[in-house]
Amino acid sequence: MTKTEVAIVVNPGSTSTKFAVFSREGSLYEETVRHPQEELATVDKVVAEKGFQVVASVGRGGPVKPLEGGTYLVNQALLDDLMSCKFANHASNLGGIIADQLAKDFGLKESYIVDPVTTDNMWDKARLSGLPGITRICRVHALNIKAVARKIAEKQGKDFYKANYVVAHLGGGISIAALEGGKVVDVNDGLLGMGPFSMNRAGAMPLIGIINMCYSMPKEEVIRIFSRESGFKAYIGTEDFRDIENQVKAGDPETLRVFDAFEYQVAKEIGAYAAALKGKIDGIIVTGGCAYFKKFVEDLKEYTGWMAEFFVYPGEDELAALAEGAFRVVDGVEKAKNY
Repeated sequence: MTKTEVAIVVNPGSTSTKFAVFSREGSLYEETVRHPQEELATVDKVVAEKGFQVVASVGRGGPVKPLEGGTYLVNQALLDDLMSCKFANHASNLGGIIADQLAKDFGLKESYIVDPVTTDNMWDKARLSGLPGITRICRVHALNIKAVARKIAEKQGKDFYKANYVVAHLGGGISIAALEGGKVVDVNDGLLGMGPFSMNRAGAMPLIGIINMCYSMPKEEVIRIFSRESGFKAYIGTEDFRDIENQVKAGDPETLRVFDAFEYQVAKEIGAYAAALKGKIDGIIVTGGCAYFKKFVEDLKEYTGWMAEFFVYPGEDELAALAEGAFRVVDGVEKAKNY
């Protein structure tokens, strides 16, 4: 009897680690644990009990140097950058490190990461900010954005590598991206300074207000406010979208006022990237946790649905996206890139 071929997937977060065992048909086992050590022991046990044949291990890609999108081999250069936290100190740095250890545990020659947040295929014209020395950078929820666009392209019967989409990943952070031929060619920087405000981030801001803040408090305090104490949290005191949704449904006047502005800013950003693609778009895709709120997506469709076919793909399935990236390499559909 042929053993089921599986990929082991690891997605470390700041307070927990998600792992899963995927076949080509989908998830066979998923669990969220508090410590990576527990995770490794559990993976070994599940694989042994089920008799799976492990053909790939893949981890979430941490913040690394700017890269073209795709699946990357975990090599020593990548491990060095992840372990040194050269580009950022983030829990997802552990993804490639754990995937490498799992590959050793299961006798695999290779392990992978897929579409890290520093995936960068931006047009050169999109990098200019308006002032030499200040360059627009690419930080994007590439993993979910590209995975969802692949699914929509398949649904439409289109070639993902020839299709164009505007994809709005709307969750705790926001990435609204122009996707051309499978590549993120432009995107707001949802962490600091671009696009709509979000649950706790400021988004794009009038320059004079920023200048005044920078001259009235330390740099670290300004960064903290813009990246963690702004948006809905600053206006109405919560950054939990479930609370925001409930307050909208209850008709709270201040929440409605802020939510209306949020929808407006998101819709404008979608329109901007549709224009960036010269209107040649095969669809507008709304994804992420906010996409579960029916009123929200209906309002966005009213704003933007006239531009192209409108799709809603709630939540995000990073585990599946990681597994799919690994299997594309294992099956020879895509060649793994070297870091």
